[in-house]
Amino acid sequence: MKRDYRKTLRACSKAMFGVYIVCLIYFLFFAESTGRTFEGRSYHYNLELFKEIRRFIVYRHTLGTKAVALNLFGNIAAFIPFGFFLPVLCPKCRSVLFTVFFSFECSLLVETIQLVSKVGSFDVDDLLLNTIGGFIGCLAFLWMNRIRRSYEEKEKK
Repeated sequence: MKRDYRKTLRACSKAMFGVYIVCLIYFLFFAESTGRTFEGRSYHYNLELFKEIRRFIVYRHTLGTKAVALNLFGNIAAFIPFGFFLPVLCPKCRSVLFTVFFSFECSLLVETIQLVSKVGSFDVDDLLLNTIGGFIGCLAFLWMNRIRRSYEEKEKK
C-alpha cells in the first residue's frame, strides 16, 4: 500500500512538473501579454546586479503595480515549483545547495536563450530572483516532506 502511494505521488509529480515546464516555456518565450513579441527584436541585457530591481522599485508609480509585481514577484514565483518538484523527482537534489545550484543553472539557460533568440532580455536580476524562487520552493518541499514523514510515523504507531 505504502509503495503504491509513493509511486502514484511520484507519477503525479512528474506530470505536474511537465505541465509546469510547458507553461514556463510558454510564458518566458511566447506570451505576448508579458511583452514577448517577435517584431523589431534587438539585444537587451543587464549585467549590473540590482539595477532593474532598483528601477522597478523607484519607478513603481510610473511603471504600474502590474509591471512591478510581474517582474519582481513573478520571477520568484515562476521558479518556486522548480525548487519544489526537483527534490521530489531527483532524490539527489534534496540538498538545498543542489536545488539552488540547479535553479540558478536553469535560470541561466533561460536568460541565455532569451538573449540569443532576442525574446525578452538577459538580466542578472532575473537570475537572482529565479534562484530565490527555487530556494523557496526547496524549503517548501523540505517542510512538506517533514510533515509527511511525521504523519507516516504516527500512522506506524
